[in-house]
Amino acid sequence: MARFSGVKVEDIDLSEGFDVSQLVGQFRRAGGFTAKKLAVGVDILAEMLQDEESLNFLSFPAALVSTGVRGVFKELAKRGLFHVFITTCGTLDHDLARVYRDYYHGDFMMDDAVLHKKGVNRLGNIFIPNECYGTILEEKMQPVLEELYKKGVREISGCELIWHFGRQIKDPKSILHWTARNNIPVIVPGILDGAFGSQLFFFQQKHKDFKLNVFKDQELLAEKVFSAKKTGALLIGGGISKHHTIWWNQFMGGLSRAVYLTTAVEHDGSLSGARLREAVSWGKIKEKAKYITVEGDASINLPLMMAAVLDQIKK
Repeated sequence: MARFSGVKVEDIDLSEGFDVSQLVGQFRRAGGFTAKKLAVGVDILAEMLQDEESLNFLSFPAALVSTGVRGVFKELAKRGLFHVFITTCGTLDHDLARVYRDYYHGDFMMDDAVLHKKGVNRLGNIFIPNECYGTILEEKMQPVLEELYKKGVREISGCELIWHFGRQIKDPKSILHWTARNNIPVIVPGILDGAFGSQLFFFQQKHKDFKLNVFKDQELLAEKVFSAKKTGALLIGGGISKHHTIWWNQFMGGLSRAVYLTTAVEHDGSLSGARLREAVSWGKIKEKAKYITVEGDASINLPLMMAAVLDQIKK
């Protein structure tokens, strides 16, 4: 049962200039609805990222990587603030494709039949021409896989393969470039569910002795989780990336800190809609953990929150 705090609600003051961190500070004092949750989430993340004993997970689906939010993930990888990335196959698709080709502004209300005839894929209000996605991935991936095979590699884990591709990328805007450079594991439990995975399948059809060992990714996760003193997570969106993160953390007693960004509703029983308090019942988050669910569009909330977090850490 929540207690009456006695702390008064203060108005947001726009009369003076201020930075993002100061604005979020006003959210904290304003006390209203999701703004308050966002400010609490910033505090939890700042504390988590400065805790040297905390093994920190970053979980997110691919859609945001097709947008400018890719730059937020890149910066987090560059700074090494999160120790394990868990994501979906589309993250590999979009990050690699955007190294070589551009994506474009579109509109939610475009005629999709017309776009299909023109060879343009629509991801929300992002336009992705065929030559900027599947075509370029086939062109760039197959030679890398062939070279790997010529060196005698017949079996490799998903994480090792992602690092290998990341090391080929020289573009500092790439997420995979920085995860490889900083040896941050990128775990993709549904690695075949996308263009990257399809290219692996097509390659394996010509090289039947080439194997992807997904169990090695699980061994890596087990080693990290079981050796951690405590763990924390920033979870963006739901689905397999969220579940894989909280699933593995139940084996060490649950997350000590967690922040979840979602637009999904709770009443349909989906994992994406499930608030973090539900994960406590499963032992995936500790009973006395610090956690918050922040409802709202992550393309807005994530850059705002991380700008404030990085400012807190800097200070």
